[in-house]
Amino acid sequence: MGYIEGVKLIFPEVAVPIAGTIKDALSSSSMIRRMFEEGSLLKKQYGAGKVFDFSIGNPDIEPPPAFHRVFLKLAKEDKKGSHGYMPNAGFPEVREALAQKTAREQNVSIDGSHIVMAAGAAGGLNVVFKTILNPGDEVIVSRPYFMEYRSYVGNHGGALVEVDACADFNLDLAAIASKLSPRTAAVLINSPHNPSGRIYPAETIKNLSDILRDHGKKSGRLPYLVSDEPYREIAYNNINVPPVLNAYSEAIIVNSYSKSLSLPGERIGYIAVSPDIGNKDDVINGLIYATRILGFVNAPALMQRIVAELAFARVDVDIYARRRDCFKKVLEAAGIEYAEPEGAFYLFCKIPAKKSGEEGGDSAFVDHLKKHLILGVPGSGFGKPGWLRFAYCVDEKIIKASGEAFKKAMETW
Repeated sequence: MGYIEGVKLIFPEVAVPIAGTIKDALSSSSMIRRMFEEGSLLKKQYGAGKVFDFSIGNPDIEPPPAFHRVFLKLAKEDKKGSHGYMPNAGFPEVREALAQKTAREQNVSIDGSHIVMAAGAAGGLNVVFKTILNPGDEVIVSRPYFMEYRSYVGNHGGALVEVDACADFNLDLAAIASKLSPRTAAVLINSPHNPSGRIYPAETIKNLSDILRDHGKKSGRLPYLVSDEPYREIAYNNINVPPVLNAYSEAIIVNSYSKSLSLPGERIGYIAVSPDIGNKDDVINGLIYATRILGFVNAPALMQRIVAELAFARVDVDIYARRRDCFKKVLEAAGIEYAEPEGAFYLFCKIPAKKSGEEGGDSAFVDHLKKHLILGVPGSGFGKPGWLRFAYCVDEKIIKASGEAFKKAMETW
């Protein structure tokens, strides 16, 4: 309301709008989270044991016993400064410990100066893109992909450029090469891959590196190769996840302990850069500065000290392997095709044809499964319509019990 010469004026109340980018994002918000929330409602209605929720990759395996021992030991310490600020990049001794781990995994020689601690892989990716992107820069990604990549890139003025993967979900290198331009700041990869479980072979990493080097010579701009690796240690059948830092000078990896130690809620991860990266001081200092100004300030202090002592520990991957094999049998018995996962804990499945012969979209099939209390995520949520993703980080009893529900769902599809 207002006044003019003593006269009271009434103005209609107008809501202050939120940012347009956020409003747009909310209208197409993460299908994974939406399905997770629907699952919570169904569990309240029908009981948790009767709902087969394969929607979200939330590890249910408890952290290894060593985590609890180290946690209690450090929590009981009364060491001055344990919970105070440290350098924004992290405790020096923690960075050194993770440099040793990274050196072994990536077959490179690095020290703690190549490591910046991060608030999980999501925080780490935002720090990387804040550091390397100018407005209008492009980041190429292979489709399907974790859809929040689009927001992570857009947060910092960049544009995500999508290319389709090969039929076996390996990188389509020709498609990536066709999208390279002077605006290309980075290529973003994820191996083991969410949602397909694919592990990119060493030859693919080498050939991609060659393509990027060749592009750099022609354009005068070497794109970064950013590798998102939270599932690195969840790989099956003794498959080694090929290193990236030793394959390409401008490589940056982002990792976390959300999956390997089952600590997603603790938000602890790290960024590591190639020992041969150009302008190393600028890159590292940029990552440190971005960590500060994005509001993370630093990765959680207690968790830093814990993971430094557990740098080479991991959950029992055999549990996930058994669940994968159990789920495969359930899907095969129901007549649902899937991509064979080499790592991570997802089964990416083709939407089956309807009995009538009509086409059935992924959202329609997901809605149909919900009637049978089965929850998955439509492939369109990963940029790949015609598919859907099931997460098998759930109790094996739930997977086995879902068999009849899958069969009944398929009978009426």
